[in-house]
Amino acid sequence: MKVKALVAHEATQPLVSGNITLRPLQKQDVNIEILYCGVCHSDLHMARNEWGVSRYPLVPGHEIVGRVVATGSNVDRLRPGDIVGVGVMVDSCRECHFCQQQEEQYCEAGFTATYNGIDKVTGESTWGGYAQNVIVDQHFVVKVPQNLHLAGVAPLLCAGVTVWSPLRHFNVKAGDRVGVVGLGGLGHMAVKLASALGAEVTLFTTSPEKGADAKKLGAKRVVVSRDAAQMAEVQSSLDIIIDCVAAPHDLNPLLATLKTNGRLVLVGIPDSPHLSPDITPMVFRRLSISGSSIGSIKETQEMLDFCGTHNITADIELITGNEVEQAFSRMLKGDVRYRFVIDMQGTRWSAS
Repeated sequence: MKVKALVAHEATQPLVSGNITLRPLQKQDVNIEILYCGVCHSDLHMARNEWGVSRYPLVPGHEIVGRVVATGSNVDRLRPGDIVGVGVMVDSCRECHFCQQQEEQYCEAGFTATYNGIDKVTGESTWGGYAQNVIVDQHFVVKVPQNLHLAGVAPLLCAGVTVWSPLRHFNVKAGDRVGVVGLGGLGHMAVKLASALGAEVTLFTTSPEKGADAKKLGAKRVVVSRDAAQMAEVQSSLDIIIDCVAAPHDLNPLLATLKTNGRLVLVGIPDSPHLSPDITPMVFRRLSISGSSIGSIKETQEMLDFCGTHNITADIELITGNEVEQAFSRMLKGDVRYRFVIDMQGTRWSAS
């Protein structure tokens, strides 16, 4: 099946409209007409080969919301017309301990990425969501609550579940004190979700002007992390911190804000390592530093259902595919609140 897509042909060139060929529909597959696709910062990294793993041609996009238009003969969960989502992964080994425990994101063989992965059926690269359609095994497709604004759902498939997973894994509950570092695509979702869980949220930011937004999103307190006095006021006050910043920074001031037995969870991946933290306070106050990677299919569905109940979506700026390069440029400047989402139906495709 040939469809139109936004294609990166090399690291130094902009994405252009072109044709790609999707794999034939397998028995367990669904064909999804893409309505919206979020623009994750990793899309920019991959389009520009900044991680050195990109294979061209490449179609980015792993925050996909669309409508099922066809199903394989063995599909029993979905039917044409269903509104669904696809996130960061579209396959895994299905056999290892983690897959059997419904934690496919930690698959011992490595999950198949939605784009720039190796399709197990064709042996070729997987194609992402900057396209008219995508074909995905039903196991890796989630249902979208009907009451939610669909464009605002798209970033939940990556940014949302990436912060939801540690909140649930570490059993954050009503009354807990949660810190969130950074108010970007992930951070603003962490504030919304932790607040909806009943936690008291403190946002750490280097940008004082984001304080008003943070409180509108649900934060009770905003701390400018470069202000030593403000940091001192929240020492030993938090149960857990979700650190969403993907740039190297000093973790010691954040560790100082945790209670004994507190935990700092890193979900942002910096392009160079953080400074090694001071071990002494970690030992004497039994502090922990953890990492967390995206979320499982089960967690993604759970998160969407929770968002449906609480009417939570991402704060977005809607663009067309024709504006994606401008969006990339603005992302580099931090000029987005808080996620770009591509309207695929409004995108003008080339005639070729």
